[in-house]
Amino acid sequence: MLINKLKNKSLIKMKRNDIIILITRKLPEKIEKKLKENFNVIFNKTDKRLSYPELKKKISNVNILIPCVSDTIDASIIKSAKKLKLIANFGNGVDNLDLVTAREENVIVTNTPDVLTEDTADLVLTLVLMISRKVVDAQKRIIGGQWSGWGPSETLGERIRGKTFGIIGMGRIGKAVAKRLDILGVKIFYHNRNRLKINEEKILKAKYFENLDLMIPQCDIISLHCPYTPDTFHLLSKKRLKLLKKNCIVINTSRGEIIDEQALASLLFKKKIGGAGLDVFEHEPQITQKLLESDNVILLPHISSATIESRIDMGERVIKNIMSYASGKTPPDIIKKLHYEQT
Repeated sequence: MLINKLKNKSLIKMKRNDIIILITRKLPEKIEKKLKENFNVIFNKTDKRLSYPELKKKISNVNILIPCVSDTIDASIIKSAKKLKLIANFGNGVDNLDLVTAREENVIVTNTPDVLTEDTADLVLTLVLMISRKVVDAQKRIIGGQWSGWGPSETLGERIRGKTFGIIGMGRIGKAVAKRLDILGVKIFYHNRNRLKINEEKILKAKYFENLDLMIPQCDIISLHCPYTPDTFHLLSKKRLKLLKKNCIVINTSRGEIIDEQALASLLFKKKIGGAGLDVFEHEPQITQKLLESDNVILLPHISSATIESRIDMGERVIKNIMSYASGKTPPDIIKKLHYEQT
């Protein structure tokens, strides 16, 4: 059924330079050049995020849309684009897209999986080590002129080895984090919708917990790696956050909506948990004020995949999906489920 719809909506009968593509943000020069060579492209040269009315106006005659995860592509946007046939999302997650309306309007949706895995896993370890060793506090002492030399009690952090690390969502990124953790000598617990095969658990040295409420009180560090869906909204709720150890560190490089940000901010501000490393926020780009005022918190502007290599790989994946679709083939990264599952 899906393949038949795809063939019916294919752009193969159109000349490539007649196919109109809208890119909502500035992509790597190499990627934009390739797209320009093959299609009629509307660029965002200023790289300023398009307002909702601007996006709705620009998309009216577009055949292919390349949005980013910061763009809200809802029912109104999709229905206003009468010629839209493909949304090639520049990003892994698709929670910014109304998949139900896209399917109703016979608009194909693709994403860019796999390419973010290693860079995101690297950032997770960066956050864990920076918080545990109080790197930011130590740097502030130097910059602020408060450092008078080495002392046995100066800026004491905590050792990672021997800690219990809980991974929520053992998909591609969760597994990549687990592999890195083996070097650090931590004990790995994980919670996932489906349990891994026993052999894979042995390789990752990870213990499965079906009940999240039983796992999190035992963890010294918790890292989130599940997609944002209706089922994962506030997965770390106010009630669950109260189950955390007093010294627990929370890492989130997934989606801000998975944590009750107000509740987390309150616990951090009152020093009832050890710290947090957040690369995503519940109402981006707005950030809860108490997070900004809390100690032992590292806040980053959604940069888990922000490497040159990753951005180019994402762009290449977008191009591959567009080229496949424009040739009448099924794009390799087509989203087939209404509730996207990160693996």
